[in-house]
Amino acid sequence: MSTNTIKMLQQRNIDVEVSCFEDKLQISPSKQNKENSHHIKAKTCDMSDLIKMLNKVEIQSTQQGDQIEIEQDSTPKKQIQQGKTCRYIPLRSGQKQTLIEEFQYREIEDENQEPQKGSDYKDQGNVSLKDIYKMHVFGQPLQNEQLHWESKNIFRFNDDTPQKRKILQDINPSVLETYNNLIEYREQYQNSQDYQYSQRKINKVPFKVLDAPQLQDDFYLNLIDWSSQNVLSVALSSCVYLWSAYNNRVTKFCDFGNNDVVCSLIWNPMGNQLAIGTGSGEIHIYDQEKMKRIQIIEGHSARVGSLAWSGHTLCSGSKDRSIILHDPRQKKQTGKFEGHKQEVCGLKWSPDEYQLASGGNDNKLFVWRLGSQIPLAKFSQHQAAVKAIAWSPHRHGLLSSGGGTADRTIRFFNTLTTQQLDWIDTGSQVCNLMFSKNVNEFVSTHGYSMNQIVCWKYPTLQKVTTLMGHTSRVLFLAMSPDGETIVTGAGDETLRFWNAFPKKEEAQPINTILLPQMIR
Repeated sequence: MSTNTIKMLQQRNIDVEVSCFEDKLQISPSKQNKENSHHIKAKTCDMSDLIKMLNKVEIQSTQQGDQIEIEQDSTPKKQIQQGKTCRYIPLRSGQKQTLIEEFQYREIEDENQEPQKGSDYKDQGNVSLKDIYKMHVFGQPLQNEQLHWESKNIFRFNDDTPQKRKILQDINPSVLETYNNLIEYREQYQNSQDYQYSQRKINKVPFKVLDAPQLQDDFYLNLIDWSSQNVLSVALSSCVYLWSAYNNRVTKFCDFGNNDVVCSLIWNPMGNQLAIGTGSGEIHIYDQEKMKRIQIIEGHSARVGSLAWSGHTLCSGSKDRSIILHDPRQKKQTGKFEGHKQEVCGLKWSPDEYQLASGGNDNKLFVWRLGSQIPLAKFSQHQAAVKAIAWSPHRHGLLSSGGGTADRTIRFFNTLTTQQLDWIDTGSQVCNLMFSKNVNEFVSTHGYSMNQIVCWKYPTLQKVTTLMGHTSRVLFLAMSPDGETIVTGAGDETLRFWNAFPKKEEAQPINTILLPQMIR
């Protein structure tokens, strides 16, 4: 470039940066054109056409402002963007170039631009957090002094070029500290158990499928439960069968014959007694070891579709719209809750066993407390029957519930403040809900119209996976004692076992001198 040409460009306040006539040239005005209100991208070209272009540059002087017109063969006129820019400038000449030569930074600095007020660092010597992130993406190691591009990434600077990209030396310490903290946090998170859980792969095929002939296709019943002794109970019409996870053995437990039908069942916390609700309104309690009925509880005038244990207290919900508390040891009724206007189809005790949640066919969700006949909370956000109920073992007072076909939502409530926290539309009937014992996730089973099983994260409500396989409504759900396996039952008369959740993280022993070595 001739000296006269450079002087002419400098008279019009034009900054020109040439990289040793090897790559590209970028020209930009340092002042805004007063006659034009729009900014157009900078004009770039390779050096093969640069000499021809410079010969055709016409600089027109006006009293109102600065303007440059660059004429080139088959190239429209363009206005050049104002101010300082930093971006990739690819070659357009069609010549074969390496990626190293094709992508390079061109930084145009406006010498007349003053730093912003309140800044202790000059704009030319300050690296923003965005720039540092770009360096990290490209594999650039961060240093307090001068930064060098030593990454093996294809997007890097060519060290053989005579003039390297100018690296800003003065880095804002607060920005650098924030960046290093984020990188350190990311490394810690990737090594954490939560990250490994989030990256885990869930097998979408059940590892076991059992036939369950005559498994009732009734939304309001609860016909499977998994005991703490690792025994699964299943109600098939008027019979109850037991499946042992230890030896894979199936045993016929009891049979009511043609006199009655099983509508619900549940194991006590110790796993040695099984309560069975029948269509006649009676509750039969059986001893597992003796394989013998030990008690019959009466009190309901219609079928008992839901049961829940709390210590030695058995709670039952019936189609007669009432909830009765029983003490099998004393063989008497200890309490009664009345509030639902239709059948009670869902019952769940809180983990601390102080609150009882009940869902009914009247679309209502109630929370009860022992010793009071008045509900602690009433929730009426659902638009269909509430059978799916689950308490979170990870957060005190967190209650979730799911609605039927006309509702299709899962809602979350804080029973301490009686406020709704969140909700999500699942798109299909919600039949069951259950929180994981090991991680902060929950599983939901669905009916019309997708018949799917979905694992969710809480509180983000993001889907972890969707399990398909049942050809009918997934009406029943139970979880193994270790919290890793779930079993689902559907109207297609099958039971499917899924590895849905990870293993529980083992607690580390606490080493402290405050723990006593001996008790006297």
